[in-house]
Amino acid sequence: MLEQNDRRTVFATGPEATMFAESRPFHVAQHRLPAWKAVLPIGGHAELLQPGGYLVAAPGLVVPPQLAHACAATSPYLALLIDSWRLPPCPGPVQLSPGEVRRLLAALGTMDAEGPDIGADLGAGYAELRTLTGRPSPLDPRVAHAVDLCTLRDPDLSITCIAAEVGLSAPRLRALVRQDVGIALARLRRWGRLRTAIADLRDSTAALAAATAGFADQAHLTRTARDFTGRTPASLKHRRRPDGGAGAAAPA
Repeated sequence: MLEQNDRRTVFATGPEATMFAESRPFHVAQHRLPAWKAVLPIGGHAELLQPGGYLVAAPGLVVPPQLAHACAATSPYLALLIDSWRLPPCPGPVQLSPGEVRRLLAALGTMDAEGPDIGADLGAGYAELRTLTGRPSPLDPRVAHAVDLCTLRDPDLSITCIAAEVGLSAPRLRALVRQDVGIALARLRRWGRLRTAIADLRDSTAALAAATAGFADQAHLTRTARDFTGRTPASLKHRRRPDGGAGAAAPA
């Protein structure tokens, strides 16, 4: 967690979800996140603009993976990020009612007027979001194992090695992942690396965080952050909490 110039930021990640929150309004440039994003303003509303489209404004928004858009919140907010295969497909953004936003924030817990604290219950937040969107179809077990390795357990493992572990050729694995998940396996791996880098930004430079997460260099990290989140690594920086943790609700 970081408190600086009246800005408090919180980052947490766990098996079910990742969270980023700020104690002030925000606006980010156009981007395509390879994950679901629930934008939950605290007292204000969320805004979304697609290229060539109309502005959508609501008390909260759920944005499907890979949707090109710019986004804003008019108040302190929480963004809950869910891997693409953990919710059922949806063609466009879903507007949330004030009551639905309140239920999601209450499920996450540890909330005050400026947003969530470091002990947010990501599993409960994901479960509540799933009650609103429904359950996804189960993945092919080989695809499930591959995306778990790629995004959580070992983003540095080559796709050839992952394919061999699940008994497939690399081209066949790539095709199955794109078919079942809708996102290229290489892009999912970059998403896993970006989460690792953001977690490391709490007490590290962007260059060191990039190296630790497996990016070629700081410029590669910056491009990925802009592409996936519409932000720079510097704007995502947060601070280690007093007990030495990173605000993670559970190990990634």
